Amino acid sequence: MLLTVLVFLLILSVLVLIHEAGHYFTAKKFGIKVEEFGFGLPPRLWGKKIGETIYSLNWLPIGGFVKLYGEDEAGGGRIETKKKTAEKPKDIKRAYFMKPAWQRFLVVIAGIIMNALLAVVIYYVFLGVSGFKAELPLLGQHTFFLTNQSEKTQVVINDVAKGSPADKAGVTSFSQIISVNRTPVTSPEAFSKTIAESKGKELEITWKNLQTGKEQTAVMTPRVNAPEGEGALGVGFFPLSTVVLSYDTPVQKALSGFSHPANLMTYNFAILGDLISVAIEKKDTEPLRQSVSGPVGIGFAVGSIIEIEDQKERALQLLNLAGLLSISLAFFNFLPIPGLDGGRLFFIVIEIVFRRKINEKIEGYIHAVGMSLLLLMILFVTINDLRTYQNSIIGFFQNLLP
Repeated sequence: MLLTVLVFLLILSVLVLIHEAGHYFTAKKFGIKVEEFGFGLPPRLWGKKIGETIYSLNWLPIGGFVKLYGEDEAGGGRIETKKKTAEKPKDIKRAYFMKPAWQRFLVVIAGIIMNALLAVVIYYVFLGVSGFKAELPLLGQHTFFLTNQSEKTQVVINDVAKGSPADKAGVTSFSQIISVNRTPVTSPEAFSKTIAESKGKELEITWKNLQTGKEQTAVMTPRVNAPEGEGALGVGFFPLSTVVLSYDTPVQKALSGFSHPANLMTYNFAILGDLISVAIEKKDTEPLRQSVSGPVGIGFAVGSIIEIEDQKERALQLLNLAGLLSISLAFFNFLPIPGLDGGRLFFIVIEIVFRRKINEKIEGYIHAVGMSLLLLMILFVTINDLRTYQNSIIGFFQNLLP
């Protein structure tokens, strides 16, 4: 658990620091005063002022921020001084709102660009190590671009009867059957037929534990007279369709760092759209609820990856998770959602197009409401995650007791 928390915080820290560094350095480039560079959301846990900027750690480790002089406290385009005078602060020219719209646009979008570029770098490394191949669960039909795609069906064990031949050989749930007598298993039908025709005969079966990544081979003998409901081998299984993406040509490889994260995002949103349609049609939000995760769910995903025994596979899966989180962070921050970067970009674009600013107080209220709704959504998603993983969480705290 401790290792999971540390790795999760490391990944989150890198994503947040890269994002906020984009805002920070672009603001510095245009001479905007940076008042605070914070990791996490307030209230503040620790802070230290270096030069003119406070560098802080905050209690809610789910994001970060760069506070620019004159960004939020400008009110109606003015910065209030402590003394009730008409005198302007000496560094008023360094205020965010005093800068041209195009400079403010670049400051805001810099964080999005940094996360997108980080995802590109991560996926170049990921694909380079994996031989420019990636495998995804196939849900419905989807066409990926700038890659060669092929489909295959895996046989995955979801139940093992106690005392059965499979149990004695060490087969566990969530294991993929690789081969029988060194012949690859390509379908549940072929696997069932082979087992049925081999009762009482020894079979060399190879399987892979999907949670640890470990492959094992053992000799098993399907039972002639198996207990009712267990089957000759004593396993229950289901088909899992996957799509293999191969970036083979020089052009595909050269662009794979950009095209692969784009493929992942379009695919994930296509699945999300299907889930929403099903939820509306059947008036059942359970499948949609299970597909959404927040910090707790991501933490458990990190924990599952850490349990993978194969070091290369573990590293690849951590890279994949970090890349997916980075491109997702870039995408959602680009959306015109009040309280996020995209919301600020929306108001700047309006200013550029109509050559007129929206009233700063109104914009501030809109962002405040948007941020409140976002925090409320995070709370609901976290509660959903706690419900989903409640047994694991209870088990963890029970193990801490003497």
